[in-house]
Amino acid sequence: MDKTRSDFQYKMLCQPDYSMINVRIPSGQTLKVEASSMASMDTCVKMKTKFKGGFSRFLTGESLFVNEFTAEGSDGELNIAPGAPGDMEHVYLEGNDVIYLQNSAWVASGTGVNLETKWQGMIKGFFSGESLFLIKCSGQGDLWFNTYGAMIEVDVDGDYVVDTGYIVAFTEGLNYNVTRVGGYKSLFLSGEGLTCKFTGKGKLWIQTRQMPAFASWVQVFRPVQRNSS
Repeated sequence: MDKTRSDFQYKMLCQPDYSMINVRIPSGQTLKVEASSMASMDTCVKMKTKFKGGFSRFLTGESLFVNEFTAEGSDGELNIAPGAPGDMEHVYLEGNDVIYLQNSAWVASGTGVNLETKWQGMIKGFFSGESLFLIKCSGQGDLWFNTYGAMIEVDVDGDYVVDTGYIVAFTEGLNYNVTRVGGYKSLFLSGEGLTCKFTGKGKLWIQTRQMPAFASWVQVFRPVQRNSS
C-alpha cells in the first residue's frame, strides 16, 4: 500500500473540515465515484451511471448506483465532494492490499479497484451499532475514502480498542471483535460500552466525530411546538 503513488494527478482541498478532491483524469481514462458526489467538472468529462445493486448493497444503505467519469478527447478535471463534512484519505492499492471501509466511507477509486460488500456477521454487525456490512476494497489503483470529522491513522501492532462509532477503515491484517467496556449500566446509561478490539498488525483509520453523538447534541436545541390549551 502506497500513499505517494497515484494513477491520477489530484489535490486535496479544504482539509480537514469540508474536504474536496480535485482530480485530473487523463484522456481516455475513467474514475468511479460515489453517486451524488460530483461537484463540478470540465466539459470533456462525460458521466455514465451504472447500476451496482443487489440485495446486499441495498441493505448496506449505500447508493445502488456508481457514476463513472471518463475524459474524452483531452485531460479533464473533476471536483468530488462527499456528503459528510469531514476529512478524506488517499491510498494506492498494490494488488495484494485489502482495505475494509465502513459502509458510507467510499468516495472514489480507479477502475482497477474492486468493491465488494462483506457481511460482518449478525453478532458483530448488530451489536456494534453500525452496519451489518463493510465495503471490501481490493485490486490495484487509487482509493479515496472520507470521514465525519477529522481523520487519524493508527499503526496497530498487537491490540487496540476503538469505539464502534469512530471506525472508518482498516487493513486486512487486523481482526476484530465487538466487546463491552464496563457493565450493563455503562452500556445503557453512560453512552459508552460497545467497542471493537482489534488484534494483529496493520493500519486503522478513525474519525474524530460520530454522527449519532452529533444528532443527540442537536436534539436538545430542536424547537418543540407546544399545544395551546
